[in-house]
Amino acid sequence: MTGTNWFADGGKDYARYRPGYPPRLAAFLTSLAPSTAVAVDVGCGNGQLTVQLAGHFDAVVGVDPSADQLAHATPHDRVRYLCAPAERVPVADRSAALITAAQAAHWFDLPAFYAEVRRIATDDAVIALISYGLIELEADLTERFDRFYRDEIGPFWTPERALVESGYAELGFPFDERTIPPMAITARWDLRRLLGYLATWSAVRRAGDAGRADVLREFAADLTALWGDPEVARPVVAPIAGRVGIVRRQSRQ
Repeated sequence: MTGTNWFADGGKDYARYRPGYPPRLAAFLTSLAPSTAVAVDVGCGNGQLTVQLAGHFDAVVGVDPSADQLAHATPHDRVRYLCAPAERVPVADRSAALITAAQAAHWFDLPAFYAEVRRIATDDAVIALISYGLIELEADLTERFDRFYRDEIGPFWTPERALVESGYAELGFPFDERTIPPMAITARWDLRRLLGYLATWSAVRRAGDAGRADVLREFAADLTALWGDPEVARPVVAPIAGRVGIVRRQSRQ
């Protein structure tokens, strides 16, 4: 990873509060892969997508540079977790039919990662850089949430956040591209669950490191007043985006 690994610690909260991906995503990626022997999920974190891929592949390798993240990863009998950076994936040459990076590619040294993708990919393997955008809340919460995101915590986002907001549209992607069908993460969260998720944002952690934890506290107080009963679960939607392609060994990439 380049720069600071904001998720080197806090793996327990990341596992508890980060949302899972819709099952349709793993099924779509599997449908493109040339086989279901081996998938590799790079920057896997706690295994949110890794474990879903295990429902389709004989073996899945989850790779992440954070030992703390992997210590809280979801176990599965077809998943093996390895601690390593995206630029040095400890997987054999030409072994992976699917290589994924979910909500992680914006932290990678992409040329080095792409070199690893080409090394470990089988013929016509699938490469998928997946992201989910800013969560959408109910109308009565939207104005306060947008102000928090844009004006209050906004200055603490690193430049890489813009890549997530664009669905990785601005990333170089030298592969034979495919279109991701419309899909989204959908959930119902109570107030504690939402605030727990926000606390995993790298910008929130940077604000805390800068002595500005008050930014989150003040927003939490305002949102609590708007929410009503904090135990009531409200709908949350996060659109899925990203780049998906086929690794062609004979074509110019």
